[in-house]
Amino acid sequence: MAQPLMPKATAVWLVENTALTFDQIAQFCGLHPLEVQGIADGEVATGIKGMDPIANAEVTREEIERCQKNPSAKLQPAKSDLPKPVSRTKGPKYTPIAKRQDKPDGIAWILRNHPEVKDAQICRLIGTTKNTIQAIRDRTHWNSPNIRQRDPVLLGLCTQSELNETIETARRQQARKPGEKQDATAETGAETAAQPNDDIPGGGGEDY
Repeated sequence: MAQPLMPKATAVWLVENTALTFDQIAQFCGLHPLEVQGIADGEVATGIKGMDPIANAEVTREEIERCQKNPSAKLQPAKSDLPKPVSRTKGPKYTPIAKRQDKPDGIAWILRNHPEVKDAQICRLIGTTKNTIQAIRDRTHWNSPNIRQRDPVLLGLCTQSELNETIETARRQQARKPGEKQDATAETGAETAAQPNDDIPGGGGEDY
C-alpha cells in the first residue's frame, strides 16, 4: 500500500483531528503503533506540523469516517488518477555526471575483490561497457595511473543490496561450473582413452 508523502506529519494530523486508533494510523502511515502513541503523548514528532491527507488527496473523509466507526478496519488510500512512475528495467544504468568519473575506481574495486563477477554483471551494476572493464583490467585505460580501488557503494554508484545480489548471483553461477567442467572432462577423458596415442609424442601429453 502506498504511504503518505510525509508519514509523520500525516500521523500528527490524524492524531489531532480524528478518532482513529493508533493501530489504524500506524498502518496507514507505515509507522509503529508505539511511535503513533508517542506522537499522541507529545514525545515523538514534536515541532512537526500536521499535514492534512484529505487535502492532499491521500485519503477521503468518507474513508476516515468509515474506519472511525470500525476500529478493526484498515484505512485505504484514495485512488489517484495520476499515472504511476514506470520502473526502469532495461537499458544502461544512468549515473549522475558528478559520479561518472568515479566509475573506473568502482570497477577496479570489483575486479580486485570479486573476480567471480562477470563483465556483463558489472555493466548492469555500474552502468559501463565491457571495453572499459577490459581496459581497466589490462591497465590500458587512459586514466590508469589515477585509478584507485574504491567501494562502488561508498561512491554512490550502486546500493549495497544491488552489490550483494550481484555477488551472490556470480557465486551461484561459479559454484555450478566446477561440476559442469568435471563432467565435460570425464567425457573428454573417456574419448581420449578410447583413441590410440601412437602418433602423439611423449605418450599423448599436452604442451602448455
